Amino acid sequence: MTKPRTGQAPPPLGRDEFHLQFQRSFADPAFDTVKDALSSVEQVAWTNYVEGHKSPVTEKAGPGFADPDYDLSAQWKADSKQLAALEIQQKDARTPSRVLLICGSARNDGSCPSEISKTWRLTCLAQEILEAQHIEVDLLDLSLLTSDYDKHIHPCKGCASTAIPLCHWPCSCYPNHGQRQTNDWMADIYQKWVAAHAVIILTPVYWYQTPGVLKLMIDRLVCADGGNPDPTSTSGKNAEKAKAIELAGWNYPKHLAGRAYGLVVHGDVAGIEGVRRSLSDWLDWMGLIDAGAGARLDRYIGYYESYADSHATLDKDLAVQDEVRNVARAVARAVGELRQGTLSQPDKDLTKPRPK
Repeated sequence: MTKPRTGQAPPPLGRDEFHLQFQRSFADPAFDTVKDALSSVEQVAWTNYVEGHKSPVTEKAGPGFADPDYDLSAQWKADSKQLAALEIQQKDARTPSRVLLICGSARNDGSCPSEISKTWRLTCLAQEILEAQHIEVDLLDLSLLTSDYDKHIHPCKGCASTAIPLCHWPCSCYPNHGQRQTNDWMADIYQKWVAAHAVIILTPVYWYQTPGVLKLMIDRLVCADGGNPDPTSTSGKNAEKAKAIELAGWNYPKHLAGRAYGLVVHGDVAGIEGVRRSLSDWLDWMGLIDAGAGARLDRYIGYYESYADSHATLDKDLAVQDEVRNVARAVARAVGELRQGTLSQPDKDLTKPRPK
C-alpha cells in the first residue's frame, strides 16, 4: 500500500485564533448592534470547524455507486445527476446548438476599475455572430468574481496529484462548510461546459498569464480530465484507497472531450502568443477540437499606447473586431460539422499509449 506523505499542513486554529478570523468579516461598526447574535453564530461555526462539518446534508448514495450505503453529499449528488442529464441533452441531435462564451477579464464597471473591459466588448461581438446564426449562447463573465457579493471560485486543492481517483467529477472539495469554503460558483460552471457544443474563451493578458479569475476556473476543470465520477469508490477523500485504485489501473475519462473551441487573446505590450498557446495546449489535452487557425486569435490592441484611451483605440481597430467575429464564425461552422458528423478528426480513434 502506498502511504500518503504528510507533515505540511499547520495545526488547526485554536479558539482565540478562530475568534479573530471569524470576526474580521464583521469589522464594520454597523454589526455592533448584533454583536450578541454574532457571538452565537461564531460558536456554531467553531463547533462545525472542530467537528469538520464538510457536507452537513447527506443521503445514501444508492444504486449505481460502488458503495450504495455511503453517506454522499446531497448537493454533490444533485449536481452529478444534473451533469448526466445535460450530457444526454448535449448529445441529442434534436437540441439547438449551444456555444459557451467565456469572458476571462477580471475588470468590469461594477467594481474598482469603474469601466467595462475590452474583453467584454469582444465577447459581445462574438455573441452577435453566433446568435445571428441561431446558435444558443451561454455567457460566462468571470469578472463577476470581482463585483458580485460573496461569489467565489475556490482554488483547486490538487487532489489529482495525490491520485487521480481522489479528484471527483464534478469536484467534491467544495463546499466545505466547516472551513467556511462556501458559495462556490464551479457547480454552475461545470453545467455550462457540459451543455455546450463549443467553447470560446476571450481573455486579456495579465503579466504574461491569464487573469486569476480565468486560471481559477481552469484549475478547477482538472476533474473533467480523468476525474472520478464515483466518490464512494474512495470513501470520499480517502487518499490510500484512491492510490490503490489508480495503481490497479485507471482509464482517465475525458468528460468534456469532443467539443469544439475558439480563442481570443489580446494584450497591449507582451505575452499574447504564450497565453494563446498555453490555452490551446490545455484545451487540446482535454480532448476539445480547435475550429481551425482562424479560431485561434492573438492580437495587440493599442501596442504600447495609453491604458486610459484603450477603448477608443479598440473603436478604431476595425480589423481586430472583424477577426473576433471570424473566430465566432469558424466555431459556428465547426459546431455544425461536429453535430453532422462531418468534422474531420484524424486522430479520433487512436489509442494513447500513455494516457494521463
